[in-house]
Amino acid sequence: MKTIFNQALIEKYDKPGPRYTSYPPATEFHQGVGHEDYRRKLKESNVKANPLSLYVHIPFCESACWFCGCNVIISHRKDVTRRYMDYIYREMDMLKDNIDSTRPVVQLHWGGGTPNFLTVEEIEELFGKIEDSFRIDVDAEISVEIDPRYLSEWQLEAFRKVGFNRVSMGLQDLDLEVQKAINRIQTYQLMEKVMKDLRDLGFKSINIDLIYGLPYQTPEKFKKTIEQTIELQPDRVAVFNFAYVPWLKPLQRKIDPSTLPPPEDKLTILKMTIDIFQSAGYVFIGMDHFAKPEDELAQAQKEGTLWRNFQGYTTKKGVDLIGIGATSIGMLYDAYFQNYKTIRDYYLAIDGGKLPTMRGYLLTEEDIIRREVIMDLMCNFQCAFDKVERLFGIDFEERFSEELEELKGMEEDGLLKIHDRKIEVLPEGRLLIRNIAMVFDQYLKTKKEQRFSRTI
Repeated sequence: MKTIFNQALIEKYDKPGPRYTSYPPATEFHQGVGHEDYRRKLKESNVKANPLSLYVHIPFCESACWFCGCNVIISHRKDVTRRYMDYIYREMDMLKDNIDSTRPVVQLHWGGGTPNFLTVEEIEELFGKIEDSFRIDVDAEISVEIDPRYLSEWQLEAFRKVGFNRVSMGLQDLDLEVQKAINRIQTYQLMEKVMKDLRDLGFKSINIDLIYGLPYQTPEKFKKTIEQTIELQPDRVAVFNFAYVPWLKPLQRKIDPSTLPPPEDKLTILKMTIDIFQSAGYVFIGMDHFAKPEDELAQAQKEGTLWRNFQGYTTKKGVDLIGIGATSIGMLYDAYFQNYKTIRDYYLAIDGGKLPTMRGYLLTEEDIIRREVIMDLMCNFQCAFDKVERLFGIDFEERFSEELEELKGMEEDGLLKIHDRKIEVLPEGRLLIRNIAMVFDQYLKTKKEQRFSRTI
């Protein structure tokens, strides 16, 4: 079922809303949840003994990309990693004291920052420490984010040698004028070479990130970037909407706001992006993601088993995500936790013998029920009443009578259809999936201030 771009409906429903990498969203995290809660919840999670997903944050970058909203440290000195890695190892030691070591790690992801800021020796050392601390499943999905501009063949070979089988990398835009305006020069020839090297080394899946809404972008220019991206044949593509928020991300002050494309051009770019990728055979997974039909994301969505976490879409529902390193987020079945964002606070917590938990959220039963509904809609474009009733022993129509009444307006607009005891999102509703999911969000009803990006 292809996604349909309906500009009138998009303009009608366009408003701020969560991206639902979690429910409740991270805006509900608070500092009343700390390291003792995390320790307790980790031990409780051993009873369910769900498989594990590990995320390791490497915050260092060699140069600043002016559009970036990530938690990064810019440095040309390679020796800055030594102290940070020693603290990561100390955090891992604390975690393994609280986690049943027989639980398999079915996912491992290194993000950043730039994980290929690490030397070959550090890549091997860090991976070895993870293997010593946890049990990595033989079929684990092991992925890493890389910056092609600072990647050596030795690093790439080291990633593959230790066990990485998936790669994600930013391309953003291939137009030179746009690249200069965001301080990220990256040629098509470089991308072509890195893609060939990745394929030759046998990486199973390659993801490329693009961004629309950057300075000097036009629909004509971005069309060329899309076409060149398709020539590279990535397995997955993420096309993110640039959020210009210099009051939150001071680095963005280096971007001249007068050079940003107007809203009408951004909508044109979005429509064009969806049309071209779908015409090229990619499946629109949702919001800003595309995948080849044979890719695991597309297959999971087809089977109704796709899920979301703080890394985005995932095929691994029912795993406990453990965040390692500064700013990392952990997601257990009924609790979320985030580490301190600054290196200084992260170090101080570990020096004090504490898990470096800055804030978090403990879920209620109502949160867990609503999370199931929201994630099913977000990921699989449907929600079957019977499935939710079996999982939680509720009467769906009684429990969500107000929400079903609210959805009737969206049903009249052709965004969805309620039939055969299920909610089915229609082609014109797929781009507005966040709006549909928001109907089931209890927290939005009590919020006066909307601290979210716009849904389109």
